[in-house]
Amino acid sequence: MKNKLELRMYILTPYNISPIQQGIQSLHGCVEYAQKHFKDSDYQDWAKNFKTVIILNGGTTNNGFNGGPGTMQMHLEALKKNKIKHSVFFEPDLNNALTAVCFLVNEKVFNRKKYPDYVEPFPTPGFKIKGFVPVVVDNKGCVNYKEWVKSIGGKQNEFLRDFLKPFRLA
Repeated sequence: MKNKLELRMYILTPYNISPIQQGIQSLHGCVEYAQKHFKDSDYQDWAKNFKTVIILNGGTTNNGFNGGPGTMQMHLEALKKNKIKHSVFFEPDLNNALTAVCFLVNEKVFNRKKYPDYVEPFPTPGFKIKGFVPVVVDNKGCVNYKEWVKSIGGKQNEFLRDFLKPFRLA
């Protein structure tokens, strides 16, 4: 297993169901993920070597009733927009509410000791020394930032690192 990245299955569940139901809904979501992505090498690697699941508080689930989508639906749309492989589960006994959103994450997203966050290089963007403007003009367009994004696995991992920051365990 040398040189393989550790994988974890992350699952978003609603805040207002019991801990045992969060576990059950997470299992439903994992089964859906397996049905949808069974042949993917990342899924196979996770299922054979890791099996770690992280259940997160995904907030509210609301399919457009009472004023718009819930946070679970908004998180799902963000994952779709950023082309993150995922699965969902809608619980029939809860009026077909969205109760699980699952996706795999590799260690370049969650291991911030091994893969630290981007740090602005010195001099800071736009800093001038006697008329000299450094090569680094802004942190999103600079060479160093692009190299950092590449080192953490690309744009999808960059998105997931930011996406997961505000979540708390369920």
